Amino acid sequence: MKVEEAANPLAEGLHDYRVADPAVMVIFGATGDLSGRKLLPALYNLAKQRSLPAGFAVVGAAMDDLTEDAFRKHASEKIHAFSRTQPIDDRVLDTFLSSLTYVKVDFGKLEDFKALGQKLQELDSTNHIPGNRIFYCATPPPTYQSIALQLQAAGLNTGSGFHRIVVEKPFGFDLTSARELTQTLQKVFAEDSVFRIYHYLGKETVQNILAFRFANSIFEPMWNTNLIDSVQITVAEDIGIEGRGAYYDKAGAMRDIIQNHGLQLVALTAMEPPLAFDANAVRDEKVKVLRAIRPLIGEDIEQSTVRG
Repeated sequence: MKVEEAANPLAEGLHDYRVADPAVMVIFGATGDLSGRKLLPALYNLAKQRSLPAGFAVVGAAMDDLTEDAFRKHASEKIHAFSRTQPIDDRVLDTFLSSLTYVKVDFGKLEDFKALGQKLQELDSTNHIPGNRIFYCATPPPTYQSIALQLQAAGLNTGSGFHRIVVEKPFGFDLTSARELTQTLQKVFAEDSVFRIYHYLGKETVQNILAFRFANSIFEPMWNTNLIDSVQITVAEDIGIEGRGAYYDKAGAMRDIIQNHGLQLVALTAMEPPLAFDANAVRDEKVKVLRAIRPLIGEDIEQSTVRG
């Protein structure tokens, strides 16, 4: 059951969020689970908040043979099903859907990326966008390097405006593959244009951990080894793998949940106060926590255990 958020009468006419620069966002894997559950509903929510800039456009790129209208219908269905902003505002939705277009792209075919480039140029001209690009890889992780290299081969990683690439977890299958992926991405994009997204960190409860710890004069002095005996972190899910069986067969729950969701919560719980509340300073303190964790050995881990 979805509950409509209460409107704040004092907020009318005010904007809580900075409107971003106009850009074209390309979603690779636009017909997949991540795009349908998270990205398209989130973009609609931003439109509802009036936080999308004028001229903002979304290009769905996937291997499915869809028309533009079929992709917009798909997007509408996913937004109705998964948007946290209910009920859906038909006027806002229609406007948002009109900003969507679709290009069939085989991630292994350079000619498809060149066709994508032509579509981006058309949108730049039509929507008066200064060449800004966001390439979002809502695809299986093994495709990230191929997509980045095809973007480079098609000349889509350079030009006027900014060019950014977004990749989701898991970032590599192990340390070696993670380093290889980093090297590839840094050959194609500047490091500050590579965004390794971990969407659970955007959840309000997770974001509030730092404020709860370091801005609370009651709890901050008590958050130490002398007063805390142990910490238990439970990552409880109310959904199953739901169509992601092929991904889980390769990645497994350990890589999908523990090495990112779980360890991020461990780091936020155990880290020392950062020198500043910016991304680099917070990251440095998290790394200190991760380096302090002793390697887990066999008897520390229960595998394939089902309870309840």
